[in-house]
Amino acid sequence: MQITTTQLPTTATTMLNKVPAVTLIFWIIKIMATTVGETAADFLAFNLKLGLTKTSLLMAGLLVVALLVQLRAKRYVPALYWTVVVFVSIVGTLISDNLVDNFGVSLTTTTVIFGVALVVVFALWYASEKTLSVHSIETSRRELFYWAAILCTFALGTSAGDLIGERLGLGYVKSALLFGGLIAAVFLSYRYAHLNAVLAFWAAYILTRPLGASLGDLLTQAPKDGGLGISTTVISGLFLISILVLVVYLSQQQKQEDLTATPQTK
Repeated sequence: MQITTTQLPTTATTMLNKVPAVTLIFWIIKIMATTVGETAADFLAFNLKLGLTKTSLLMAGLLVVALLVQLRAKRYVPALYWTVVVFVSIVGTLISDNLVDNFGVSLTTTTVIFGVALVVVFALWYASEKTLSVHSIETSRRELFYWAAILCTFALGTSAGDLIGERLGLGYVKSALLFGGLIAAVFLSYRYAHLNAVLAFWAAYILTRPLGASLGDLLTQAPKDGGLGISTTVISGLFLISILVLVVYLSQQQKQEDLTATPQTK
């Protein structure tokens, strides 16, 4: 899904926007990041035998460090931004898994909790800024609202995806097709039925989390459980390398745009 806005002149304000343009590459990286969130959390907790608690503390600490660096940046930096997204994806997955596995909270309850939390974040964000648009993340307050919403979408997507895929018995393939179909419906509604661009973006953003998780489970779970049985190490590594390649491409693209926008001096 590509949500465009009117092109603005290059000014100090527009250069401060802290998030990337919403393009096809954005959605590809986002879906891969959600898959990594699913597979990396499993790899750390089970393959490396850290357990959910130690894995959660480790990844939460890394997220805090990466987020602090991101907040200090004065503009969008592809490598930094997507590093935070990957960490948020993993932490969002772990928050949901901890509540369900360690504290015995049902998936239905966690889905409701994270859904309400996301609505509260959106309500506070809109009350403060009068917009939920991702095209004007130009202040620290807006960016904090943005990352709070992103974390809620990952946790919500994890719980909702697990609820539908496992508890309702759809399985990984049908779940992936379901969420993929819902994303397609959002895109078609935006493109042809004039669905509000901000609503379309956030709906798709939420849905890509369970889509990525379903794909991750399909690739890594044992064949007897409906998966392909590929190692979480292989999938996490492959997707991280793919994300890295795309981020390098985006960084080079941004440099070229900066050179074009900056007046040449003699």
